[in-house]
Amino acid sequence: MQQLVCDRHPFRLLLYLEWILLSIAVLAAFSPLLFSHPPKHFSPPLPQLALAVPLRAAALLSMAGFGLMGLWLPTQSRLSQGLYSAVGLGLSWLAVLLVGHGQSVFPPLLLIVVIRACLLFPWSGRLLVAGLAYASFILMLLLAFLGVRPLGIPLGRSLPALLRRMPSESLQSVLLGLTLNTALLFGLVLGFVLLLVGAVLAESRSRLQLSEANHRLRQYALLIENQATLQERNRIAREIHDSVGHSLVAQSIQLENVDMLLPANSGLLADHLHKARQLGREALQHVRQSVATLRHHPLQGKTLSAAIAALLHEFQQTHAVPIEAEVQLETEPSPEVATAFYRIIQEALTNISKHAQADRVKLSLRDRSGSLTLQIQDNGQGFDPSQNTTGFGLQSMRERTTALGGSFYLQSQPAQGCQIQVVMPRQGAVA
Repeated sequence: MQQLVCDRHPFRLLLYLEWILLSIAVLAAFSPLLFSHPPKHFSPPLPQLALAVPLRAAALLSMAGFGLMGLWLPTQSRLSQGLYSAVGLGLSWLAVLLVGHGQSVFPPLLLIVVIRACLLFPWSGRLLVAGLAYASFILMLLLAFLGVRPLGIPLGRSLPALLRRMPSESLQSVLLGLTLNTALLFGLVLGFVLLLVGAVLAESRSRLQLSEANHRLRQYALLIENQATLQERNRIAREIHDSVGHSLVAQSIQLENVDMLLPANSGLLADHLHKARQLGREALQHVRQSVATLRHHPLQGKTLSAAIAALLHEFQQTHAVPIEAEVQLETEPSPEVATAFYRIIQEALTNISKHAQADRVKLSLRDRSGSLTLQIQDNGQGFDPSQNTTGFGLQSMRERTTALGGSFYLQSQPAQGCQIQVVMPRQGAVA
C-alpha cells in the first residue's frame, strides 16, 4: 500500500486567499443567525430547533476540516491528489447541504477546491477539477430552483416579500433569470481565478528555473575559469621548459667545457666552478619539478590513491615530517574530482612545509554516501583565518572545491594547528 506523503503549502499568499474565502463562506452560512430578527412571539417547533443545532455544528466542523486540509498538500501520487480533491469537494457539498444558502456559501468553497487543484495538477487536471466544481454549482442551483431539500434545509435563500407577491409565472421567470446570471457570473469568476493562479504558479516556476540556471552558470563559470587557469599553467610550463630550461642546460655544458680546459694547478678556480655546476644542476632540477607541477594531468595515469601515496612519500622524504594517512575509496572518482583532490592535498602540504612548522600531519580521505571527505590536520603554529585574507593557496583550494559542487571548511587558531576539510561529490557538480 502506497504511503500518503504531504508537504506544507508552498505559497503562503494563496493560503491566505483560501482563508479569506473560507471566512466569507462561514459568514455567509451563519450571518442569518446573527443579524436576522424573527417576528415577535415566534418560536420554532422543538423538533426543528433540536435538529438545527447539530446540523449547523456539523456544517461548522466540515468547514473547519476543509480549511485545515489546505495546510498540507499530497505530493506523492496522482491517486492521493485526486482523493484529496474529491474529499475537498465532498466537504463543500456537505457544508451546503447542512447549512443551506448555496448561492453565497458554495462559490467560495469551490474556488478553494480549484486553487488547491492548481497546486496539485497540470492544466489538464486543473480544467477537470474546475469543470467538476462548475457542474456542482450548476447542480446546486438546479436543486434550489426546483425546491429540492435533501436534508430538509432549502439550498437557496428565502425570497424577499416583494417577489413573493408577484404572480407565479412572473416569479418563475425572474428566478430563472437570476439563476442563469448567477451561473454565468460564477463561471467567469472561476475562469479568472483559474487563469490568475496559473499565472502566479508559472511566474514562480520561472523564478525557480532562473535561479537554478544562474546557479549552473556560476558553476560553469568556475569550471571555465579553472580550465583557463590550467591552460595558462601549461603555457607557463612550456615557456619555462623551452626558455629557462634550455638556458640552464646550455650553461651546464659551457661550465663542463671550462672545467675540461682548466690547467691542472688551478685548484681554487676548480672549486668555484664545481659549485657553479652544482647550482646549475639544482636549478635545472627545480625547473623540471616546477614544469611537472604545472602540467594539466598530475596523476599521470595513476589512481588517486596511488598518486596521493607517491605525493606523501615525496613530502616525507623532502621535509622529514611524518604523515599519518588513511585513504579509503570504494570506487575511483571522476578525473576532475581526482585532480582537484590531488591539487588540494599538494597545496595543503606546501603550506604546511612553508608556514606551519609542524612535526606531525594527519590525512584522511573517505568515501561516504556518494561524497568524498578529505581531512588534513597539522600540529603547527596555526593562524587566525580572519587575518589571512590574501592567501592564494587557501583561495585556490576553496575555488577548486566550489567549482565541483563541494564544500570547503577551515579551522585554525594561533598555536593550535590547522585543519582543512573538503566534502565533494564523487562525480563533481551535477548540471
